Amino acid sequence: QVQLVESGGGLVQAGGSLRLACTASGITLSYYTVGWFRQAPGKEREGISCISNRDDNTDYRDSVKGRFTISRDKANNMVYLQMSNLMPEDTAVYFCASDSAWLSYCSLNYEAMYENWGQGTQVTVSS
Repeated sequence: QVQLVESGGGLVQAGGSLRLACTASGITLSYYTVGWFRQAPGKEREGISCISNRDDNTDYRDSVKGRFTISRDKANNMVYLQMSNLMPEDTAVYFCASDSAWLSYCSLNYEAMYENWGQGTQVTVSS
C-alpha cells in the first residue's frame, strides 16, 4: 500500500523559512516524479514545484522561484521542499504527490498524472 505523508508545516512569520518533507512508504520515491502542490482557503489547488524521476529535472511556479527548493533524500526515501522568505500569500495546505511515469520532465499543471497524494500539511505565514 502506497502512502505519502507530509510533515514540517507550521506557523512562521513573514520572511521566515520552513522545510517540508514528503515521506513515502510502499514505494521507492527516487523512482517517482514528485510534485508539491498547495491549496489556500477559497482557492484551487496549484502546483508549485516538482522533480522528475528520470533526470531529477525540476520546475517551479513563478511565484516561488528563487525562494523554494525541491530536493531528494534518497537514503531516507523522502523529498523536501525548502521554503525561504515566506510571505503571507504562501499560507496554504501543502500536498505532495507521486507519479510513476518515467519522464525527464514534471508537470505543475496536470494533476491527473499524479497517482498518489498525501493528506497535506498546513503552512501559515503571519505578517
